[in-house]
Amino acid sequence: MDDNESGTSLQSGGFVNSNIFTLTIPQIDGGTNLSIKITWSQKLVYTEGEYCLNVPYTFPDFVNPAGKRLAKKEKIQVNVNALPGSEILCRAMSHQLKEMKRHAGSMGFLHEAEVLSWSKTDFRFSYAVPTSHINGTVLVEAASMHDFDQRDMFYIYLSPGDIKRDKVFRKDIIFVIDISGSMQGKLIEDTKSALSAALYNLNPDDSFSIIAFNSESCLFSKKMELASKETVERAIEWINVNFVAGGGTNISHPLNTAIEMLSSAQSSVPIVFLVTDGTVDDERQICSMVKNHMTNGESLCPRIYTFGIGSFCNHYFLRMLAMIGRGHYDAALDVDLVEPRMLALFDKASSLVLANITVDIFDDLDEFEVHPSHIPDLSAGGPLTISGRYKGSFPECVKVKGILADFSNFAVDMKIETAKDIPLQRVSARDQIEHLTAQAWLSENKQIEQKVAKLSLQSGFLSEYTRMVILENDHLKKVKESAGKKEAPKKSQPQNEENVQGQRMILLPPLGIGFGNLKATVENTPPGDVTKLPEVPEIFKAASNCCSTMCSYCCCMCCIDFCSRINNQCATALTQLCIGLGCFGCITCCSEICCSGNDG
Repeated sequence: MDDNESGTSLQSGGFVNSNIFTLTIPQIDGGTNLSIKITWSQKLVYTEGEYCLNVPYTFPDFVNPAGKRLAKKEKIQVNVNALPGSEILCRAMSHQLKEMKRHAGSMGFLHEAEVLSWSKTDFRFSYAVPTSHINGTVLVEAASMHDFDQRDMFYIYLSPGDIKRDKVFRKDIIFVIDISGSMQGKLIEDTKSALSAALYNLNPDDSFSIIAFNSESCLFSKKMELASKETVERAIEWINVNFVAGGGTNISHPLNTAIEMLSSAQSSVPIVFLVTDGTVDDERQICSMVKNHMTNGESLCPRIYTFGIGSFCNHYFLRMLAMIGRGHYDAALDVDLVEPRMLALFDKASSLVLANITVDIFDDLDEFEVHPSHIPDLSAGGPLTISGRYKGSFPECVKVKGILADFSNFAVDMKIETAKDIPLQRVSARDQIEHLTAQAWLSENKQIEQKVAKLSLQSGFLSEYTRMVILENDHLKKVKESAGKKEAPKKSQPQNEENVQGQRMILLPPLGIGFGNLKATVENTPPGDVTKLPEVPEIFKAASNCCSTMCSYCCCMCCIDFCSRINNQCATALTQLCIGLGCFGCITCCSEICCSGNDG
């Protein structure tokens, strides 16, 4: 995020934090029907062999209108598309779903009911696709006539199967942890807790070391140590002594030290696990340095796993660093999620089952583009997906090769399937946008930026180079004005508003995570130290407080019973008045109006 964008106003809408998005609806006339459609995409969570979907579906009480309790229609439809021909086992569901269809590799469920109040439980659904070995499939789809990129699409899905933990790679891992001044307080404590848990989860034949860095670097050991119980306990004591937040941020030196320490790793996969909450000014040089280390001819070059905390670090730098190092990237934009997200990434790094993966189709195609550009390793902690575009004749079978944990060669043939019920562009667009944005940042290439913008507009996914707008149709206002109403004097138009052919266009603040905040890093500003809007609009809080304190002689149940007996017009007027007066905290007037409403 640029320095001048960090204080962007959220008056029209935007992200309050990583989990709350606000959208201000312009003023409307009474009796107007509002229809709001929200579309979003999220990845399934893979845990212990199960795919889990958790959709926010909990509604607070204030979204249920006061007055008569009207029935509302609730509909949930779930379609599961797995590997073609595979068996799907439904594990758990939070709502009663009726099975509507079942085929090899796909299932459909439906929940439809009349309810008096909206759901108070998030929607949860989990399923498994049991298999005992590494397997996958390749989906292809022709570009539509409206696609800006007329190359066809492919999507490669590789599943680890039910691989046992004793078949994972032995690892040499170095934790490179940011302890700069911005990591103070709860953040450094959560990081220490996550790192301690990760150390306890190491296998006895794994080896490790730790580098804590701010402006300087501090090493637990200059050589790799076996993860015995005694060594792990000694490391945790060292963490408690040396993890004191303070100083600046220098990533290059400790990262280079870690890679050099792992250069002699044998019979294991070397891993650098980098954690930071800041941005540095030599990030492109760091990427170049790491790229040079990756091309020195080693059979298993060091894998780079990166974890970003908050919005001040450059997440695209961390993503690119992980991409170059054939590792994975994750982040906790919400500082309260640091420990679980960091442990989830460590679990993926510590359970690698297939390394140095190659796909043999790319040499036979006339032209191709693949994301990510460097194929990462396959982990028992989740499937691996590769997507892209191509020109030429796609083969009928694809061979995927790699190295297993015992350093034996592995190969599997995967059949080509035409995507039918799976929209490939929608499935792969988000990852492609993020990978291309990282490439555009690294190369400072305007053509890639334009490509990202086109893909964002076509797929509907956010990007750093597009903005969301609200269009308000002003047709009703023009009808009233043509009926003889005097036009009100024009007010000065805000900078983020523009009139386009009778419509008011409101430009929302940038919704991307940005490219880091160097100023905040230099000043050691803690992540999350920004002004946040309240989760519940104050207008509802005021009206709610007004109801509870306006009259000691009237209980809530009496008020509800009274509201349920008045007609719709009176209920609407009373609700609008109470909310309006609640904003001003006008308790006395509200009591008088409620009493007079009884006469109406």
